[in-house]
Amino acid sequence: MSVDHYENFPVASVLCPPALRPAVTAIYWFARTADDIADEGDATPEQRLADLDAYREDLRSVARGHAPTPRWEGVFVPLAAMFRRHHLPLPLLEALLSAFEQDTHQRRYPDRAAVLDYCKRSANPVGRLLLHLYGVRDLESLTQSDAICTALQLINFWQDLSVDLPRDRLYVPLLDCAEVGVGVPDLMRQRDTGATRALVEKEVCWARELMLSGAPLATRLPGRTGWELRLVVQGGLRILDKIEAMEFEVLRRRPKIGIADAPALLWRAMVM
Repeated sequence: MSVDHYENFPVASVLCPPALRPAVTAIYWFARTADDIADEGDATPEQRLADLDAYREDLRSVARGHAPTPRWEGVFVPLAAMFRRHHLPLPLLEALLSAFEQDTHQRRYPDRAAVLDYCKRSANPVGRLLLHLYGVRDLESLTQSDAICTALQLINFWQDLSVDLPRDRLYVPLLDCAEVGVGVPDLMRQRDTGATRALVEKEVCWARELMLSGAPLATRLPGRTGWELRLVVQGGLRILDKIEAMEFEVLRRRPKIGIADAPALLWRAMVM
């Protein structure tokens, strides 16, 4: 199974320890469904927020050991079993919901601090939930996991500029736009210029630095877990390489990972 948000990166793959696959899958469907509530269809922002409030109540209900409402049984019945089996940290799941709520009304981010605050809730909880399942609790691992997850989120933003801009969604910090002389109206019109390419290059460097700072975690985690994380890290870096090979012209084209990339990803994972 692959994640729609980060379709380059495996979830519950063959490398995931089999005993943990049901928990990883349950967490994925919890996040996938919440994101669809926040982002898909033609509901008003007010209706989306109301639905996310109801979704949160079902989450809290199953966390307390109670039955969910019938509306999202397919999500919360499996998740309830994982709460019992693995004692999932409720605040991490609630943090994801707060990020999805933010998506219903915020379309611009003034600076990198604002983007990082979003990533802290939209991406980092996923890594911390996985470390919880693996029994990893030390601060260094948590910090490196946050770096990897934030980098993955940023990579997805830069990879998806051609998709997000027509939807009036811009995650590039406005301060970064100003620093390289890119006007937001031109960016939203997807005008490819030397300045827009310099902007994308700046953001790619930011994401790469974060990914490399977290990458040592993949070499410390044992067995299948470590190998899966190696592939996740290399998948993210591969997308950045593709953006660079496109000379940072991603305002109208979306780079993807395909089967042809598999040998390079496996080799890079092996030599980390």
